[in-house]
Amino acid sequence: MSRTAIGSVVLLAAVGLACSNAVLRVQQPQLDPSSVPATRQQLEELRLRYEAAARSLGYSEELRALARERAEAVRERLAEGDFRAGDWVMMTVEGEPALGDTFLVSRDRALHLPNVGTISLRGVLRSELEPHLTDEIGRYINDPVVHARSFVRISVTGEVTRPGYYLIPPETPVGEVIMLAGGPTPTAKLSKVRIYRGTDRIWELGALQLAIRQGRTLGELNVQDGDQIDVPKRSTFAPGEIGNTLLVISSAVVTLSYIFTR
Repeated sequence: MSRTAIGSVVLLAAVGLACSNAVLRVQQPQLDPSSVPATRQQLEELRLRYEAAARSLGYSEELRALARERAEAVRERLAEGDFRAGDWVMMTVEGEPALGDTFLVSRDRALHLPNVGTISLRGVLRSELEPHLTDEIGRYINDPVVHARSFVRISVTGEVTRPGYYLIPPETPVGEVIMLAGGPTPTAKLSKVRIYRGTDRIWELGALQLAIRQGRTLGELNVQDGDQIDVPKRSTFAPGEIGNTLLVISSAVVTLSYIFTR
């Protein structure tokens, strides 16, 4: 996501707090703006906006409570960082073949690297990954040139051509994940796509359909390692299914090249 796009989301998140209570109730089940990939400065600005809204007597108590909740979520993210156990980091260090690999984030939120040792990712944002690794590896290697990108491991099941587990960048739109799994089968019911965490449905029906139409990413929906995107089978043809399929395919065509050329 570009700096302009991130800034727009931050601004919209703050402006959104001025919405009426009725609009708020519709929007609340949607994505949490604090999960958008962003720099530390942008998140600090977002935190301050939420805290100001939480103190303002111009908003309802419901709106102030939501602002307090969002401000706390941003504070926690700034303190804990974006990386969780089970995430993956693809990294290359120029001139260091042993450090050119995909590494698993351990339970202690760290990378265990050959010839370098343990590098903690606790408190590190995804936007800070490369400079953080450059600083840490620089303790052992002079002036390292580090290229790094993070991934989450999720499963795609049901009516897709190639179901299975995939390592996918968090900035990937949800609709394109289905295309990465080979696209929907002719019997897929895309209006009923669901995202599971264990046995719990964390996204489904209208909320997920809206997120797909808006091009929301895995990171924005807070999809984590081990989550499952399930595409169920339709029993009979339903009007609108062709439109849903075209929506996923057209969205994927626009951005698949972007995902693999970054």
